[in-house]
Formats: sequence, C-alpha cells, structure tokens
Amino acid sequence: MQLNIKERIRELAREGAKEVVRIRRHLHRFPELSFKETETARFVCQALDTLGIPYQPGIGGNGISALIEGLEPERNAIALRADMDALPIQEENETPYVSANPGVMHACGHDVHTASLLGVAAILNALKGQFKGTVKLIFQPGEELLPGGASLMIREGVLENPRPSGVFGQHVHPPLEVGKVGFRPGKYMASADELYVTIRGRGGHGALPHECVDPVLISAHVITALQQIVSRNANPIIPSVLTFGKIESAGGWTNIIPDSVELTGTFRTLDETWRFEAHQRMQRIAEGIAESMGGSCDFRIVVGYPFLYNDELLTARAKSWAIDFLGADKVVDLPLRLSSEDFAFFSQELPSCFYRLGTGNPEKGITHPVHSSRFDIDEAALETGAGLMAWLAVCALGEERPS
Repeated sequence: MQLNIKERIRELAREGAKEVVRIRRHLHRFPELSFKETETARFVCQALDTLGIPYQPGIGGNGISALIEGLEPERNAIALRADMDALPIQEENETPYVSANPGVMHACGHDVHTASLLGVAAILNALKGQFKGTVKLIFQPGEELLPGGASLMIREGVLENPRPSGVFGQHVHPPLEVGKVGFRPGKYMASADELYVTIRGRGGHGALPHECVDPVLISAHVITALQQIVSRNANPIIPSVLTFGKIESAGGWTNIIPDSVELTGTFRTLDETWRFEAHQRMQRIAEGIAESMGGSCDFRIVVGYPFLYNDELLTARAKSWAIDFLGADKVVDLPLRLSSEDFAFFSQELPSCFYRLGTGNPEKGITHPVHSSRFDIDEAALETGAGLMAWLAVCALGEERPS
C-alpha cells in the first residue's frame, strides 16, 4: 500500500536523519562569522548540486536561493529560510565536532537551521511529483550582525520570481525538550537598536575633582535617568527594555578622572511608533544631563531589526499542521520574547511564521543556552526539524491538510 505524503515525509526524514546529522557536524566544526560564510555557502551549493536542485548564489553576500518545483509550479510558492552564520565565541565543548576555528562557534544553532533546511531539500526534491507549487529555499548570511542578511537578500530580490505567499523559519530552543516545537501568533520578538554614547568631560587628578568635569559621574546619572524610558515613559502594555552592557573610560584609573566615557547598549520594544519616540527621548535626556553637569554627549543610535510579527492565520494553521504531524503533546504555545531576529524583515514583507525547535535534553546534560560556549543540541531534533518544515511547506502549498 502506497504511503500518503505525510507518511512519506516522516519516512524520508527518518531515513535522512543520519545525513543531516553529518551535515550539521561538518557545519558546526567549521563555523564562519557573519558575512564571511564563504566556505559554508560553498558547502551548501555543493549539497544542492548533489541533489540536482537549481540555485542562485551570491545574494546579499553569501546568500543562496534555491527552487524545488512540484507539479504546476506557478500555482503557488512558499519560502523556507535558514541562517548560516556563527558567533565570536570560543567553544568549550568536548565533542568530535567541536569548532576547529579558534574564537568562532555555532553557539546560536544556525548550523542546525542550515542542516535542517538541506534535509528539507532532500525530502521535497524526492516528493516533487506529489505536491503542487514551488518551494523556495533561502540560505541566509549575517543574521547576527547589522544590517542583517535578511534585509540585504530582500533588497536584492530574494522574495521575487517567484514571490512566495508566505515564509517559514525555525530556531533552536534549548529550554524546549527535543521532539517538541513551539508557536506564537502575532507579535513575537522585539525590535533591536544599538546605542553608542560618548560622554565628554575634562579629565584630571582624582583628588581634585573640582578642577575637572567628571564624565564617569555624568555617565552614572545618564544611565540611571535613561531607565525612566522604560519605567515611566513607555506605555505599560508595550514591552520594552533598555540595557547598557559596556562602559569604558578613556584612560581613567583609581586616581585619574578621564576625559570621556563610552557606553554601549541596546533598546528593544514591540511598537514601531514608540520605538522612534523613545530614541528622541533618550537623546534629549542624555544630552540635557551632560550639559547640566558641564559636559557634552554624543548619542548615536544604529537602527537595527524591526519587531517580528507572526501572521496570525498562517501561524494558527502551522500549529494545527504541526499537531497533525507530531502529536498534540509535542506542540506548545510560546511566550513573548524581547530578543530579536532579522527574520523580522521577512515578517514585515509577507505572511510569516517563525517557530521554535526543541533541542534540549536534561537527561543528557544538554541544557546550555544559546550564545554560550557550552551550547549544544540533542541531534534527534534534526529529524524533527527537517520533517516538520517539509510538512509545513506542503501544507502551505495547499495540497495536504491535517486529517
């Protein structure tokens, strides 16, 4: 008896899991930083060549777009996205696939995303005579670094010829048990802007502060006052966060007042109007305080990713399709997050669904968070990642619905 397409996807995901693990380990062993993913892109192209899938390289730098055409390819199109870049972190794991590139590590799971999407490519390429429409695979560079590879690929036309009716993306999630996935419709992740603030005063001897204009003291007042942006200026129903993660003085010491102090931080929120209003308020507060204390302030804001919005209808459908594929006990609802993702650029262009792939396994000690030197995954997640995304693509193309 011939299996239906859902069972074939499950079967192919299971049969291909070993190869997807091999791909993930190779990518993990040879990570590359944002916009430097030349070898990673070459590896992806070679994998697509092996499958006989046509592609276009060099989009937005090292980005790649590939097409799998089913029956009636012009009927509809759906896009699937994976990011490829790594982070500047020295890996501390002891595994056969530990990073071979000093100071660079796939600590955010982009190796998992890329390997999973190559697994999806193999599955859907084998089934292209059993679904109608076109699947566009997007292998994206530079998610971890502004301006974000998604924005560059979109600018260079990755969402055209054909234009998809929707976009799916997935991301590893260590707090979620392997085998499970999570969804959240509507606003899901925050915008992210970078703050670079220079407070200038007049340096001198620490024992003679009356002869100086102390930029350290001014900086302390500025940091404290700016927190009212969240606690007193933001509407309580709009989640926002303001964090300064780095304070550095130019030549200060125990008995030396420096000439200047540099602050580096981030501002995140889930409302675009309030986002840019907050920018103006922060600048006015910081400049006013510095001037009132005899100094000056250069407040520079680098506008980053917008907030990520999951289309409510597409996400609701995706959740139901995931329940059908994995079982209701494997699908959870996700809370709001103030972390950010450049997939948000896709979500501002087309109906999108960005969901979480469970990768944790406390029994195996796999609990470390993303962006840590000990991050790793339970590789059983790769079968789920490839199988579910293939199923979501077929469902979204309209040829299969949950039974």
